[in-house]
Amino acid sequence: MVCTSNDADAAAFPLNRPVLITDVRRAIGKAGVNGTLRPTLQAIADQCSPMVVAVRVPTGADDATTTSNVIGGTETGSYTGLSALLAAHAQLGVRPRILGAPGVDTQPVAVALGVVAKKLRAMAYVSAGTSANKEDAALYRKTFAQRELMVIWPDFVAWDTTTSTAKPAYATARALGLRARIDQEQGWHKTLSNVAVNGVTGLSRDVHWDLQDPDTDAGYLNASDVTTLINNKGPRFWGSRTCSDDPRFAFESAVRTSQVIADTFAEHCFTYIDAPLTPQRIKDLIEAMNAQFRQWKNTGYLLGGKCWYDPDANPKESVAAGRLRIAYDYTPVPPMEDLTLVATITDEYINDFASRLSA
Repeated sequence: MVCTSNDADAAAFPLNRPVLITDVRRAIGKAGVNGTLRPTLQAIADQCSPMVVAVRVPTGADDATTTSNVIGGTETGSYTGLSALLAAHAQLGVRPRILGAPGVDTQPVAVALGVVAKKLRAMAYVSAGTSANKEDAALYRKTFAQRELMVIWPDFVAWDTTTSTAKPAYATARALGLRARIDQEQGWHKTLSNVAVNGVTGLSRDVHWDLQDPDTDAGYLNASDVTTLINNKGPRFWGSRTCSDDPRFAFESAVRTSQVIADTFAEHCFTYIDAPLTPQRIKDLIEAMNAQFRQWKNTGYLLGGKCWYDPDANPKESVAAGRLRIAYDYTPVPPMEDLTLVATITDEYINDFASRLSA
């Protein structure tokens, strides 16, 4: 995540450098009270205690300057702002997979998040900006086409212990923490939707929702690929759609499945790179990948998948040059987004009415 705080502990949170946080609650004490760093850490801590990569940027003299600081770039050979997340793997040994800039995710920031998320093979959660109503939120969503982005509207409400008042609370910050919690408890094949959110007391805007009627505010937003918020057995996110212009990646779970498979198989392949290219070694690699597919299928993370060697894609000239292509396919687990119950009135249960009287 990328956040602002001009009074954070500079040693714990140096400006424009990725910092690995392994104890979120302890880090809150060093986050200062100004800016977005402290409330974002608190929102994550309310959901779970994952490893967090945080980049602190300075608050600008105006919103435009802050937006530029959040987006960042390259200065004197070092990455700044969102770009600093790209250096996390080299500097910290971890690769951020769940991205956000709660409270400062203006439209330019959201665009930049999409770029960084694609490079990191991560999902980014962005607010529908200053949208005053559901129609504005739907229009805002149409400005994106990246499968790595999910647009959320509106925000939650939470109690602020600093001011002792109930205030709007970044939904995107809760999305970061809840996404990590779902990954830990259920898996990356489960979407953000319909899981109770901790630490919030309500919604910042009225959202009409009815489980049996899609003609509601929530239904309108979901049909527009906007994830919204509802309050039923506790506040929760409602919606599983990304901003993808490719229907195969319309669901958050499909995007994250493709990312996990790509990264996992890349790790499988790492030890094979520059090793002697022999048939047995390729058979071993394919079997290792198919074994992983079987494990994912058996645990419910995938509906199925397989890996194979395609002779047509590997002419002898390519093999002789050390180039190899291994093919695989898979089917992600879709969310049960639309469940319809069909009712029928029947006389079947009255046919034996008389006989049941004498029984």
